[in-house]
Amino acid sequence: MLLPPPTRRGFLKTAAGVSIAGMPLRGAPIPADLRTPYKLNRLAVRASGKPGAYDEKAVDCPFVFLDGERYYMTFVAFDGAGYQTGLASSDNLLDWKPEGLILGRDPRSEITRYNVAMNWIVRENGLFSEGRLKKIRGRYLGVYHAYPKPGYEQGSAAIGLCWSSDLRKWEIDPPCLHPEDGAAWERGGLYKPCLVEENGVFHLFYNAKTTEQRWHEQTGVAISRDLRTWKRHDSNPILRNGAAGSPDQWFASDPCVLRYGRQWALFYFGLDGKGVARDLVALSPDLLKTQKCEGVLVDIGAAAALDGKYAHKPSMICRKGVLYHFYCAVAKDGTRGISVATSKPVGDTKG
Repeated sequence: MLLPPPTRRGFLKTAAGVSIAGMPLRGAPIPADLRTPYKLNRLAVRASGKPGAYDEKAVDCPFVFLDGERYYMTFVAFDGAGYQTGLASSDNLLDWKPEGLILGRDPRSEITRYNVAMNWIVRENGLFSEGRLKKIRGRYLGVYHAYPKPGYEQGSAAIGLCWSSDLRKWEIDPPCLHPEDGAAWERGGLYKPCLVEENGVFHLFYNAKTTEQRWHEQTGVAISRDLRTWKRHDSNPILRNGAAGSPDQWFASDPCVLRYGRQWALFYFGLDGKGVARDLVALSPDLLKTQKCEGVLVDIGAAAALDGKYAHKPSMICRKGVLYHFYCAVAKDGTRGISVATSKPVGDTKG
């Protein structure tokens, strides 16, 4: 009898102690100017807990940017039925005001009737830039993924583009990437997308899973010049699982790709053989070839900490020379929210 595919959370619970052979994690140490050792040690954005609210149960997957003189964060919210996309704002990157639902499920849609998780909007490429959005064809261009069934990540998700003139109302395009059209490493379903425009070429990064009951997650890229025709890169996945014992033995997931000097930094999270999820980084000269850095960028906290279970799903932005590394913090009791670590002490951050 075929077993139903497990959820991602269920997978995390059963990952410990299972060995998967892969590619070794090798490379130079993490560059000093990418390190963010000072944690806020509180949730910057949290679930509302309000019965029936779109963000009742959990918030996840931050994406932070500057618009005008104010910072904004899109995030994925879970209400028990599925994913939807919310917005929060801040003037200091530490204290955040909820702005409400900006992209909700549509019961009339075959694609978004249960879920719609917008994970990225095309922005300035530079890691140390202000992090402002760029308009494409006169509008903001986002990218989403959507699962076909109700519940937590149920079914094989597809990826598509979405458009807005005001960041509050979004028009959804049909999916441009489907798991069944890809290679074996991605046929179990697609996850978080990240869309980078460089010299008129669009690079759509995404992580995906295999079809096994205990699956791999790895990261690949598809390329387009017209936003209609996409070609998966021949060397996908460009960010693969490490060997047994490495911090990305099971997952190399949730890419956040930004220019870093003459290189590119691919921030991502890894899941190790003990079921610990932490943020990592790799470098690339050309958005296609990658070299992982050794070490952990943001680690889990103590057992009682807000990130005592997982510290993962990175989003990066720079303000006044300080690098802010937002991530999803999960406590041992399952509380899931968004926190931040910084490159220098700021406000109420602690080492």
